[in-house]
Amino acid sequence: MSAIPNTMKAVVVHEPGASDALIVEEKWPTPKLQDGQVMVKNEYAGINFIDTYHRKGLYPRDFPFVGGQEGGGVVAETTPKAEADGVKVGDRVAYSVFGSYAEYTAVPSGKLLPVPEGVGLDVATCLPVQSLTAHYLVTDAHAGLIKEGEWMLIHGVGGGTCQWAATMAKLRGYKVIGTCSKGKADVAETLGCDELIVLDEVEGKSFEDYESVDIVAKVMEITGGVGCKAVIDGIGLSTVDISIDSLARRGIFVSFGNASGAVPAFPVLRLIGKSGFVTRPKLLDYTVDRAELVSRADEIMGWLKEGKLNVQVDKEFGLDQASDGHDYLEAGKSKGKVLYKC
Repeated sequence: MSAIPNTMKAVVVHEPGASDALIVEEKWPTPKLQDGQVMVKNEYAGINFIDTYHRKGLYPRDFPFVGGQEGGGVVAETTPKAEADGVKVGDRVAYSVFGSYAEYTAVPSGKLLPVPEGVGLDVATCLPVQSLTAHYLVTDAHAGLIKEGEWMLIHGVGGGTCQWAATMAKLRGYKVIGTCSKGKADVAETLGCDELIVLDEVEGKSFEDYESVDIVAKVMEITGGVGCKAVIDGIGLSTVDISIDSLARRGIFVSFGNASGAVPAFPVLRLIGKSGFVTRPKLLDYTVDRAELVSRADEIMGWLKEGKLNVQVDKEFGLDQASDGHDYLEAGKSKGKVLYKC
């Protein structure tokens, strides 16, 4: 590998704001390695909704910061502790740490996911945030309150994380109701959902018109009046009441995103109708150590190699098009993973 330059191209957020707060810096300092880290020369960086929350200041960060937290590339430099972990220069890897919207990222060796031959780095870059998020949502975030053969409602299965979640939920043996917009129905129909509720689109938004169909009534019709034992909801403000009202007795509302806005505070008495549960999880609490991270990644990689998961890479942008990438995602245009080509 060539010598690591002292500066690099990076997309930096100096203050919170709209997509034009993403500033392309041509001579940003390349990170310095600490022992136990490796330098990854990024080929791709994943664009995720959580990145937009950081950019806007919804999830506080110290400014300035390099955007992104998902990348894939080749190890360009190692350190002694990383080498002791078996990492070598030239290894193909994916990872999730802050600072992936850049040519280089310093990554702790314990955060690296080896990318096997036959899996492209573009596909692998979809794993560290979206696929791992989908995995913990359908395997653990529901706290075992749903069993095989019971109903799960997943909002927004036409794009991103919930495409993965819908397919993984079926692999886990749940019956799945998905919601999607008319413009993404062609993608959603390939996921194997048992039922699909197709909604009108909201022009220029990343979410559907959740008032265009009486979703709760449809859910109750589909489930014979029982409801769903788990609802996976990354939409937020527009769906909180729909999600709670769609629950079965002792079902759980899993709220993991804010595509339409943050979920407002609500009284716990709101859950009394069917003795419901609610959780607001995050990925870091479901990949607490190397063993858990690798366990999830290994199952996902296995499904990929067996052809049980179909990863949809929708569109790539260059780092110079940083604002365009966020605009595309937030406008609801994506039908799968959106990436920066680094």
